[in-house]
Amino acid sequence: MKIGVYVCHCGENISSNVDIDELVEFAKSSEGVSVVRDHLFMCSEIAQEMIRDDIKSGKVDRVVIAACSPKNHEKFFRATLEKAGISKYMLEIANIREQCSWVHEKNATEKAKSLLASSIAKARKLQPLEELCLDVNDSALVIGGGVAGITAAIELSKMGFKVYLVEKEPSIGGKDDEV
Repeated sequence: MKIGVYVCHCGENISSNVDIDELVEFAKSSEGVSVVRDHLFMCSEIAQEMIRDDIKSGKVDRVVIAACSPKNHEKFFRATLEKAGISKYMLEIANIREQCSWVHEKNATEKAKSLLASSIAKARKLQPLEELCLDVNDSALVIGGGVAGITAAIELSKMGFKVYLVEKEPSIGGKDDEV
Protein backbone atom coordinates (compact mmCIF):
# COMPACT_ATOMS: atom_id res chain seq x y z
CA MET A 1 0.00 0.00 0.00
CA LYS A 2 1.42 3.34 -1.11
CA ILE A 3 -0.76 6.33 -0.26
CA GLY A 4 -0.04 9.67 -1.87
CA VAL A 5 -1.30 12.68 0.09
CA TYR A 6 -1.71 15.91 -1.85
CA VAL A 7 -2.45 19.08 0.11
CA CYS A 8 -3.89 22.11 -1.66
CA HIS A 9 -3.38 25.71 -0.54
CA CYS A 10 -6.34 26.79 -2.71
CA GLY A 11 -4.57 30.09 -3.18
CA GLU A 12 -4.98 31.51 0.31
CA ASN A 13 -8.42 30.00 0.92
CA ILE A 14 -6.93 27.12 2.89
CA SER A 15 -3.43 28.33 3.73
CA SER A 16 -4.73 31.50 5.42
CA ASN A 17 -6.13 29.46 8.35
CA VAL A 18 -4.52 26.02 8.05
CA ASP A 19 -0.80 25.58 8.69
CA ILE A 20 0.11 23.69 5.51
CA ASP A 21 3.63 22.77 6.67
CA GLU A 22 2.25 21.26 9.89
CA LEU A 23 -0.37 19.33 7.90
CA VAL A 24 2.29 18.02 5.51
CA GLU A 25 4.48 16.84 8.41
CA PHE A 26 1.46 15.18 10.01
CA ALA A 27 0.69 13.32 6.77
CA LYS A 28 4.31 12.17 6.41
CA SER A 29 4.10 10.45 9.80
CA SER A 30 0.92 8.54 8.89
CA GLU A 31 0.99 4.78 8.31
CA GLY A 32 1.01 3.72 4.67
CA VAL A 33 1.83 7.18 3.30
CA SER A 34 4.65 7.09 0.76
CA VAL A 35 4.41 10.54 -0.84
CA VAL A 36 3.24 13.90 0.53
CA ARG A 37 3.14 17.00 -1.63
CA ASP A 38 1.53 20.40 -1.38
CA HIS A 39 0.70 22.83 -4.15
CA LEU A 40 -0.86 26.26 -4.51
CA PHE A 41 -3.70 24.84 -6.62
CA MET A 42 -3.99 21.04 -6.63
CA CYS A 43 -6.58 21.26 -9.42
CA SER A 44 -4.03 22.87 -11.79
CA GLU A 45 -2.60 20.91 -14.71
CA ILE A 46 0.89 21.04 -13.16
CA ALA A 47 -0.38 19.46 -9.94
CA GLN A 48 -2.40 16.86 -11.86
CA GLU A 49 0.73 15.91 -13.80
CA MET A 50 2.59 15.57 -10.50
CA ILE A 51 -0.07 13.13 -9.23
CA ARG A 52 -0.03 11.16 -12.49
CA ASP A 53 3.79 10.95 -12.41
CA ASP A 54 3.75 9.63 -8.83
CA ILE A 55 1.24 6.94 -9.82
CA LYS A 56 3.00 5.96 -13.05
CA SER A 57 6.37 5.72 -11.29
CA GLY A 58 4.89 3.25 -8.79
CA LYS A 59 5.28 5.53 -5.77
CA VAL A 60 1.50 5.74 -5.23
CA ASP A 61 -1.37 3.26 -5.59
CA ARG A 62 -4.06 5.26 -3.82
CA VAL A 63 -4.58 9.00 -3.45
CA VAL A 64 -5.79 11.34 -0.71
CA ILE A 65 -6.51 14.92 -1.71
CA ALA A 66 -6.74 17.50 1.09
CA ALA A 67 -8.46 20.40 -0.61
CA CYS A 68 -11.91 21.82 -1.27
CA SER A 69 -15.28 20.12 -1.49
CA PRO A 70 -15.48 16.86 -3.45
CA LYS A 71 -18.49 18.40 -5.20
CA ASN A 72 -16.11 20.77 -6.97
CA HIS A 73 -13.40 18.44 -8.26
CA GLU A 74 -14.09 14.78 -7.42
CA LYS A 75 -14.80 13.78 -11.05
CA PHE A 76 -11.72 15.68 -12.15
CA PHE A 77 -9.44 13.89 -9.65
CA ARG A 78 -10.97 10.49 -10.47
CA ALA A 79 -10.19 11.12 -14.16
CA THR A 80 -6.60 11.94 -13.20
CA LEU A 81 -6.26 8.55 -11.49
CA GLU A 82 -7.71 6.75 -14.52
CA LYS A 83 -5.35 8.59 -16.89
CA ALA A 84 -2.46 7.43 -14.71
CA GLY A 85 -3.59 3.82 -14.91
CA ILE A 86 -5.24 3.06 -11.57
CA SER A 87 -8.87 2.64 -10.57
CA LYS A 88 -10.71 5.91 -10.11
CA TYR A 89 -12.08 4.46 -6.88
CA MET A 90 -8.67 4.59 -5.19
CA LEU A 91 -9.34 8.22 -4.22
CA GLU A 92 -10.37 9.86 -0.98
CA ILE A 93 -10.92 13.60 -0.52
CA ALA A 94 -10.59 15.50 2.77
CA ASN A 95 -12.56 18.74 2.54
CA ILE A 96 -10.27 21.06 4.50
CA ARG A 97 -11.51 24.25 2.87
CA GLU A 98 -15.27 24.33 3.59
CA GLN A 99 -15.02 22.18 6.72
CA CYS A 100 -11.92 23.76 8.27
CA SER A 101 -10.43 26.90 6.80
CA TRP A 102 -13.65 28.73 5.99
CA VAL A 103 -15.37 27.97 9.30
CA HIS A 104 -12.58 28.00 11.90
CA GLU A 105 -10.16 30.84 12.53
CA LYS A 106 -8.67 28.92 15.47
CA ASN A 107 -8.06 25.19 15.53
CA ALA A 108 -8.46 24.89 11.74
CA THR A 109 -5.15 23.04 11.51
CA GLU A 110 -6.14 20.54 14.21
CA LYS A 111 -9.46 19.85 12.50
CA ALA A 112 -7.68 19.52 9.15
CA LYS A 113 -5.36 16.92 10.71
CA SER A 114 -8.38 15.03 12.02
CA LEU A 115 -10.10 15.03 8.61
CA LEU A 116 -6.87 14.05 6.90
CA ALA A 117 -6.28 11.20 9.37
CA SER A 118 -9.79 9.89 8.64
CA SER A 119 -9.22 10.09 4.89
CA ILE A 120 -5.87 8.31 5.15
CA ALA A 121 -7.45 5.57 7.28
CA LYS A 122 -10.19 5.13 4.70
CA ALA A 123 -7.63 5.10 1.87
CA ARG A 124 -5.90 2.15 3.54
CA LYS A 125 -9.14 0.17 3.08
CA LEU A 126 -9.87 1.21 -0.52
CA GLN A 127 -10.17 -1.51 -3.12
CA PRO A 128 -10.46 -1.03 -6.88
CA LEU A 129 -14.05 -1.53 -7.92
CA GLU A 130 -15.19 -3.05 -11.18
CA GLU A 131 -17.91 -1.24 -13.06
CA LEU A 132 -20.61 -3.52 -14.37
CA CYS A 133 -23.12 -2.95 -17.13
CA LEU A 134 -26.38 -4.69 -16.40
CA ASP A 135 -29.51 -5.04 -18.47
CA VAL A 136 -32.43 -3.13 -17.03
CA ASN A 137 -35.85 -4.69 -16.71
CA ASP A 138 -38.34 -2.13 -18.01
CA SER A 139 -41.08 -3.04 -15.60
CA ALA A 140 -42.41 -1.62 -12.35
CA LEU A 141 -43.95 -3.08 -9.23
CA VAL A 142 -46.68 -0.98 -7.61
CA ILE A 143 -47.58 -2.08 -4.10
CA GLY A 144 -51.09 -1.13 -3.06
CA GLY A 145 -54.26 -1.04 -5.12
CA GLY A 146 -55.72 2.12 -3.63
CA VAL A 147 -56.33 5.30 -5.62
CA ALA A 148 -52.66 6.31 -5.49
CA GLY A 149 -51.45 2.84 -6.51
CA ILE A 150 -53.92 2.57 -9.39
CA THR A 151 -53.01 6.07 -10.59
CA ALA A 152 -49.30 5.26 -10.42
CA ALA A 153 -49.86 2.00 -12.33
CA ILE A 154 -51.82 3.77 -15.08
CA GLU A 155 -49.21 6.54 -15.46
CA LEU A 156 -46.33 4.06 -15.58
CA SER A 157 -48.20 2.03 -18.17
CA LYS A 158 -48.68 5.16 -20.32
CA MET A 159 -44.89 5.64 -20.19
CA GLY A 160 -44.39 2.18 -21.65
CA PHE A 161 -43.53 0.20 -18.53
CA LYS A 162 -44.96 -3.23 -17.88
CA VAL A 163 -46.71 -2.84 -14.52
CA TYR A 164 -47.29 -5.38 -11.79
CA LEU A 165 -49.93 -4.16 -9.32
CA VAL A 166 -49.98 -5.98 -5.99
CA GLU A 167 -52.82 -5.61 -3.47
CA LYS A 168 -53.16 -7.57 -0.22
CA GLU A 169 -56.98 -7.40 -0.26
CA PRO A 170 -59.12 -9.50 -2.65
CA SER A 171 -60.14 -6.39 -4.63
CA ILE A 172 -58.54 -3.08 -5.56
CA GLY A 173 -59.82 0.32 -4.53
CA GLY A 174 -58.34 0.71 -1.07
CA LYS A 175 -60.30 2.96 1.27
CA ASP A 176 -62.49 4.18 -1.61
CA ASP A 177 -63.88 0.66 -1.90
CA GLU A 178 -65.30 1.02 1.62
CA VAL A 179 -67.30 4.18 0.84
